[in-house]
Amino acid sequence: MAANVLLRRALINTAIALIPPVLMLSLYQGVTPRQLWLSFLYSLVYSHLIGSLAFTAIPRVWCAAPTSAVWVQWLLRTAAVFAIALTGSMLAAFVVVLLRGLPLANYWAELGGSLKIAVLITAGASAVVSMYESFRSRLDQTTLELRNKELERERALKLATEAQLASLESRIHPHFLFNALNSISSLIPEDPQRAERLIEQMAALLRFSLESSHAGLVPLASEVKIVSDYLEIEKARFGDRLRYEIELAADLNGARVPPLSVQTLVENSVKYAVAPNRGGGEIGVRGNRINDLLQLEISDTGPRFDLESAPAGHGLDTLRRRLQTLFGAKANLKLERSGGRNHLILSIPHTSDEHAGIPG
Repeated sequence: MAANVLLRRALINTAIALIPPVLMLSLYQGVTPRQLWLSFLYSLVYSHLIGSLAFTAIPRVWCAAPTSAVWVQWLLRTAAVFAIALTGSMLAAFVVVLLRGLPLANYWAELGGSLKIAVLITAGASAVVSMYESFRSRLDQTTLELRNKELERERALKLATEAQLASLESRIHPHFLFNALNSISSLIPEDPQRAERLIEQMAALLRFSLESSHAGLVPLASEVKIVSDYLEIEKARFGDRLRYEIELAADLNGARVPPLSVQTLVENSVKYAVAPNRGGGEIGVRGNRINDLLQLEISDTGPRFDLESAPAGHGLDTLRRRLQTLFGAKANLKLERSGGRNHLILSIPHTSDEHAGIPG
């Protein structure tokens, strides 16, 4: 990087050194190649010495005192241009006198003859640098403003997403709690001990519901425990009419899922496959991992239905919107029908917590 900067500066200084011989060739007739070469050689000394000072000092001077009045800034810049031109010319004149083999007494004559054009060229170069620094400063300011706006946009999007999730989850909890309380209340007169046990499970459901609203994603083991508690509460109401089976490999315990996502699918099966049928129904919960996807399947013996026809606010519709908000196109909820059973298949990106286990 530093080598490229030095090379670029050397090329610019060399290009500036071409100005005096080009002017000599265009203004005077009968100029010999030797005269052109010597003119270029001497101007090369001036341009490199003055240019090196200019490249080092001018950017610092142009950025100095940014809060001062405009006339103060330009006074500093003008003084810097003359100081650079004078210092560089004094050094260059000494070198040129030595290259030409002249006595040192000719130093002041050489300096006086070269100082005017040196100041002119330095002032022109400084004007170019000034324009460049001004454009670069505006570009940096614009870039900073755009970056700040992008950060604000991302922050607003995150807040909107969190608000949307909170709104969607708030629609789940009342419906879920209403069904669970109905199941327990129907059991209290017949079996108080079992009702007490179900109340403990209900407390676990409430605790999970409240805690998970701030969790984002929860271990699958925790979600399955809640599903099992929910099914036991519902089994108190439906008795042998509700038959279920949960088969999940132990290595999926730590997989992360949206809270109450599997419970929503199971609740849908209870409502449409078990409750309307006098003979009840069967519900199965299975899961597996396919590459980078976690696939959960909830099957039931209920009647065929169309997943796309779920009305707004329905549990399945709400779950789909939650998945869209959390995972975008990486998540999918689809319905398949085979063997007289509905198979709701939930697919989400597989992320895991290796230390998760089945809660007690």
